[in-house]
Amino acid sequence: MSAPVGSGRVAAMPPRAAPRYDRIDALRGLAIVWMTAFHFAFDLSWFGWWRQDFYRDPLWTGQRTAIVSLFLVCAGLGQAIAVAQGQTWARFWRRWGQVAGCALLVSAGSYLAFPNSFIYFGVLHGIAAMLLIVRMTAGWGRWLWLAGALAIGLKFGAQWAHDAGWAPQVLNLPWWNWLGLIGRKPITEDYVPLVPWLGVVWWGMAAGQWLLRQRPALVMGGLPGGASPLTWMGRWSLAWYMLHQPVLIGAVAGGTWVFR
Repeated sequence: MSAPVGSGRVAAMPPRAAPRYDRIDALRGLAIVWMTAFHFAFDLSWFGWWRQDFYRDPLWTGQRTAIVSLFLVCAGLGQAIAVAQGQTWARFWRRWGQVAGCALLVSAGSYLAFPNSFIYFGVLHGIAAMLLIVRMTAGWGRWLWLAGALAIGLKFGAQWAHDAGWAPQVLNLPWWNWLGLIGRKPITEDYVPLVPWLGVVWWGMAAGQWLLRQRPALVMGGLPGGASPLTWMGRWSLAWYMLHQPVLIGAVAGGTWVFR
């Protein structure tokens, strides 16, 4: 018997009946392509091939927000599917360990490249923390929509409190930046704190649960053959994330050495 609509629970599938959802993989693959193009443009600017302000120009800051949002929506969708398929905590922890380990590698690598602005709570750090939270709150059902809205709204509330002088300045220190309750953006190359981004993952989880109950064909349907590269990239998104920048930087650096 299926779960009540408002319960937030979806009948779990047997472990052996856990198919891949090509449409979700392709959506994640689209985020991968966009991110790769964004980072290639960043690398060209960093090596002086063209001058762009990736830290203040809305053309680039807006794209970054959209790319991160797409990744985090996919993370929420993925968790909704995992819970529906009866994913065990042991399997969850294996995948979580991969994400957390890669986050530590990103911190180490970015420290070598950007010692004054290295990544200490970027997208992988944020995803590792948020995966734990959304997994433990998967049973909230429709309340996930409200929780997501509150997490996103809290960003603007925190900014207002800082501007009014009501928020403690300790929240602007690196030790507390992971919360996101800041009055000024920290100096770091990538920053994805819980506020507001946990709200996006919660919305992804809520959307995934609703789709699996009400419109399963939208996520379970097939794709045209031409979309298979996106599906493949989406399935290997973590490996691609970790490898694409070293490859791009190496290519741009090599081109700079040869042609300049």
